[in-house]
Amino acid sequence: MNLPANHTQRFDLSNEVHARPPEPLTAPVKLSCIAMTTDWPYREEDRDVVTALTKQYGATPPAPGAKHYSVDLNEFRLIWERHTEFTRYTFIVPGGDDAPFESPAINAAPSVWVGKLPGKLIAAANAALVAEDYGFSDVEATSERYFSGNAVIGSKISGNAAIALTDFRIHADGFGRFLVFNRSMTQWHAGRIVQRLLEIETYRIMALLSLPAAQELNPLLSSWESELSEITNAMTQTSDMEEPELLNRLTHLQAAIEKNYTKTQFRFNAGAAYYALVQRRNDELREERLTGMQTFSEFTERRLAPAMNTCKAASDRLQALSERVDRAAQLLSTRVDMSLEKQNQAVLESMNRRAELQLRLQQTVEGLSIAAITYYVVGVIGYVSGGLEQLGIAVNAKLVMGLSAPVVLVVSAFGVWRARKLLAERESRQTQDTTEKR
Repeated sequence: MNLPANHTQRFDLSNEVHARPPEPLTAPVKLSCIAMTTDWPYREEDRDVVTALTKQYGATPPAPGAKHYSVDLNEFRLIWERHTEFTRYTFIVPGGDDAPFESPAINAAPSVWVGKLPGKLIAAANAALVAEDYGFSDVEATSERYFSGNAVIGSKISGNAAIALTDFRIHADGFGRFLVFNRSMTQWHAGRIVQRLLEIETYRIMALLSLPAAQELNPLLSSWESELSEITNAMTQTSDMEEPELLNRLTHLQAAIEKNYTKTQFRFNAGAAYYALVQRRNDELREERLTGMQTFSEFTERRLAPAMNTCKAASDRLQALSERVDRAAQLLSTRVDMSLEKQNQAVLESMNRRAELQLRLQQTVEGLSIAAITYYVVGVIGYVSGGLEQLGIAVNAKLVMGLSAPVVLVVSAFGVWRARKLLAERESRQTQDTTEKR
């Protein structure tokens, strides 16, 4: 059967559910996991170093575009995982029943290659999966032997199929430690459980990256809140002349808040996402309490939840402050606009008074113009009549001038009125055309 053309991402999306599968593990086995933060999402530095290692061992390199890669290099097994903010490398070697944390799995990899891994080390943990008959009875003795006498956290997991222990501390070798006693887990089940434990360690640290941002932001929030309080108090007492200065202060405050909002929101949102992953991984362990010992979920909630709440409070506080500044800026902008409207209204009233004065002056000038026109026209008529009288024509020049004066006056007045009317009609038509175009 011929199927329609595939969507360009059909197979990638279908295979996403199989991304980063667990490795089957058979006790005894040791694992080392390191996570490197990367400031360059989805670039090729991490793939290049893995490719170089595979060439050194004659193995097949990761495919172009791959974000997960697993390869057996005989001396050890390597798992490479690329995430948005970090890259994780897991090394697996068999053995370790008698000394699970001596000679960790990462020692099997070339030390020069490990030292050149791109990024900054953010999390590192050694894990050991041992058989059930290896024994676990005395918590204090186990702590002294494997966890430097630190308080141990652990529980029965997966319906008592295993016991997992840790102290969530960085030991002298620079690694945290996880010890898992396998009671009845299959290879794939054991691989999933160990993977979940290592993910808890990585995501726990990544979630806490947002805490320094919150601690740095809190003093700034206090100063900004004080500044906003001063501005809003001044708004109730300020004059129109001082409002632009207050608006300038408020604009600078708003810019500072928005800058830090943009700077921190990704970190806070990422921290919340990592915290949710830690909680999900804890749930997947299906823990049962060991007498006198904190479970993984209890410990992480007790220590991680307050930090995440601090971050959430800082994020909510910043969001609320941003909204308050926006409202204050809108209010002050409205007041400034009203002040400008009042000033514009005063200017318009002054212009109206001047226009009225000019109109009256114009009318006065028009009256004088009519008188002047009448005077000159009657004068011309007088000269003409005088000339006719000198020619012997019986014309009384003074009488003609006296009789023509009222006529000239009326005609001049009518002409001025007619001209004013035509100009008014023309202006009215222009105004109407402009209104219709709008």
